[in-house]
Amino acid sequence: MSILAGLRVIDCATYIAAPAAAAMMADFGADVVKIERPPHGDPYRYLSLVPGMPESETDYCWILDGRNKRSVALDLEKPAAREALERLVARADVFITNYQPETIRKFRLGYDELSAGNPRLIYAYLSGYGEHGADVDVPGYDMTAYWARSGLMSSMHNADAEPCGSPPGFGDHPTSVALFSAILLALLQRQSTGKGAKVGTSLIANGAWSNACLLQAALAGAKFVPKWTRKTSVNPVVNHYVARDGRRFILCCVNPKQDWERLCRAIARDDLIADARFATATGRRKNGVALVSILDAAFACETLAIWTERFRAAGVIWGGVPSAEDVAKDEQMAANDVFVEVDHPRFGRLRTVNSPMSVHGVDKAPPRAAPEFGAHTAEVLREAGFSDAEIQALTGELV
Repeated sequence: MSILAGLRVIDCATYIAAPAAAAMMADFGADVVKIERPPHGDPYRYLSLVPGMPESETDYCWILDGRNKRSVALDLEKPAAREALERLVARADVFITNYQPETIRKFRLGYDELSAGNPRLIYAYLSGYGEHGADVDVPGYDMTAYWARSGLMSSMHNADAEPCGSPPGFGDHPTSVALFSAILLALLQRQSTGKGAKVGTSLIANGAWSNACLLQAALAGAKFVPKWTRKTSVNPVVNHYVARDGRRFILCCVNPKQDWERLCRAIARDDLIADARFATATGRRKNGVALVSILDAAFACETLAIWTERFRAAGVIWGGVPSAEDVAKDEQMAANDVFVEVDHPRFGRLRTVNSPMSVHGVDKAPPRAAPEFGAHTAEVLREAGFSDAEIQALTGELV
């Protein structure tokens, strides 16, 4: 049996960060009910249609984070729908939302209101900019709150390049892990106290945590060096290069006592080991332009496949720089269940990205296809004690 089997979770959230935390709970067996507002449901269903996104007939974003959930359509503008949600929450263990404060106030979805009818409720709140301060009501997306506001965007580009946008969900999915963890802490606390709790995190806090080394430097008053380009790198042995076949890779030689000699032997340039210009980290920094030029010439002589063999033989720490299409074929990821299969009613057998944690000896719930909008409304309401007449009055449809 999965670890979270028997837990009831209400996913009353939109887009990625908060719903992804619910998806992880479903991966471990929780019964997750997704509340969606008519007429179109969660806007995340349609993110793959945004200009600039990879083009596909599949709603691949929804496939990823909507899996293993049941969809209930409730128009919270209607008092009867709000009461129905309240009845569902009264039976739930966890309520997850990322609604704006104004919306939470409008629909009376705050912790105090919902926990009054369910003192054991774990209320998990995901915000863009936190729950205090001048920006508490500002809508936050991962690109704005996590990527840009945290300083990551300004840090992650070379001197000869402009800042770039982040990939879709770049900050959302790491943030979802934080929210998932907070929920589990509250569930653990509930075992001893019998009481629920409100937990939360924010995109801006997780962006700061991801950028914590540089932010700690700033907090400590460190002096930041000017940005550099790939060819003028201040640390040429932690830099990316291009092999003869045009494939990119990055060196990560951070141990000066052994990595320099290993790299020199890998490129068959033992003469560089004791070269006064490069023998020390200080020398490599001072003569970075010359060293990058030497390494560029060396790496241009062989394909990445050859360099892979040589780096492994010499013990050089490096990594490929593949495209998303290449990563989807990564055998190492496949061997470690990073990708799992799911049967889709329209598109057949597909693979999706697994959640990034495991418990030895415990199987996750087999992935089920993400639901169609409102597909489980009658089923879930009936389980909660609604009569067919009540369900028909609420939905306007015969059941």
